[in-house]
Amino acid sequence: MKNQHYQEKISETILNRKGANKISNIPSEVVNLLNMGKIESVNLTEWLAVNHISLLHNTLPEICLQNYIDEISNTVNNLKEKTIMKIIPTIGGKLLEILSRKSEEDYSAYFLPLAMHRSDSVRCWAAYVIGLNRDLSITEKLSQIKPFAADKHFGVREIAWMAVRESITQELTESIAILEKWTVEDDENIRRFAIESTRPRGVWCKHITQLKQCPDLAISLLEHVKSDPKKYVQDSVGNWLNDASKSHPEWVSVLCDEWLRTSDIKETKRIVTRARRTITKNM
Repeated sequence: MKNQHYQEKISETILNRKGANKISNIPSEVVNLLNMGKIESVNLTEWLAVNHISLLHNTLPEICLQNYIDEISNTVNNLKEKTIMKIIPTIGGKLLEILSRKSEEDYSAYFLPLAMHRSDSVRCWAAYVIGLNRDLSITEKLSQIKPFAADKHFGVREIAWMAVRESITQELTESIAILEKWTVEDDENIRRFAIESTRPRGVWCKHITQLKQCPDLAISLLEHVKSDPKKYVQDSVGNWLNDASKSHPEWVSVLCDEWLRTSDIKETKRIVTRARRTITKNM
């Protein structure tokens, strides 16, 4: 109720903002609210502008984890490379370490407020609490990350697949079998996750050697979304195949030709055009 009451005090102008295109152009009030964990970021610029040390100080007391602020902050401050893609996993890893000291009941009591927090950045930490947990099987890990894959916020969705990508790589066959079912779900975010999380090369992440060498291992995923109605998913499928084309251009060309023969519609054509862009460039 306290959070809801505070949310009512935030102006409609702030809540409905489009977001600045440069960090220096973000209004100070917006920066303060982001760092307090009172609002979500609305674009990549704001997402990158969040001060996660400030956010720790402002949000962990809400969850009764204030005694661990210094422990986590010191770990972040000692990072040699303080990029967002280092900071978020580091905080998630420290939170996992801290929560793992608790009983199973207390673990859930502390984790759920993180996972359901109004701040997208805090939910990103929670995604890595799942992704870095070595005690979870790949089935358990994907089941627990699924709500984050469906999150309404773009940043949480991206962090979700990054958080479990290493586990997917290590258990690739089982992961693909699970994710194949995700490619036929109603939620486009879930379908997109199944593809984006298995891209052979990907963005901001390690490559998946098995799929670079043998992209056909993931054909069961790709076939289900070859004519997906949503551009969000289409882009991911096209990017997946473009990744594969850098190692196996002939395989991608043959597959694209087959898709156009069996699904000659605008959605498939859009995917194929995106998939062939490196091949076309090199012709």
